[in-house]
Amino acid sequence: MIRLPGRGPADIPIIATDRLTLRGHRLSDFEASAALWGDERTTQYISGKPSTRSESWARLLRFFGLWAMLGYGYWAVEETATGDYVGEVGFGDFKRDMVPDIHGIPEAGWVLNARHGGKGYATEAVMAALTWGETAFSGAQTVCIIKADNLASIRVAEKCGFVLETVTELNGNPTRLYRRLP
Repeated sequence: MIRLPGRGPADIPIIATDRLTLRGHRLSDFEASAALWGDERTTQYISGKPSTRSESWARLLRFFGLWAMLGYGYWAVEETATGDYVGEVGFGDFKRDMVPDIHGIPEAGWVLNARHGGKGYATEAVMAALTWGETAFSGAQTVCIIKADNLASIRVAEKCGFVLETVTELNGNPTRLYRRLP
């Protein structure tokens, strides 16, 4: 077997917080990820509809592609004490068709299983990812986009230092664009 130079799953950093482990996705994460994205509570503020298994599979493959192409991407988030799959957090550049243009700016995103809500896990995981990003992105700014009625994610963004820049539109929906400066 020939291994070509470049990034691969083994190159995805592992980040540990007091309660969580952020790690690269594994094939064995598919069922938990598909269940997460198949839950209406998860998708109500993202796509508005649960993802099919096929869509969840494509998303899992996209996570690997982000790391391979950009050197950053999404981590699987586990509860360290139990190994329970909590959700996914990370960065992407999704070439979104929106104004203002955010191409080339790492876009933070997070999604956690509803049963883990209210524990502060989202803020803990996002802050861990952002701390990693401060070094990986050489102090560059990051952005996140959140639907205007997603109050829980807005609170996480604000706790993590994101500041509302503008209200824009994405796919016909009002969307808030937040920016975090180094």
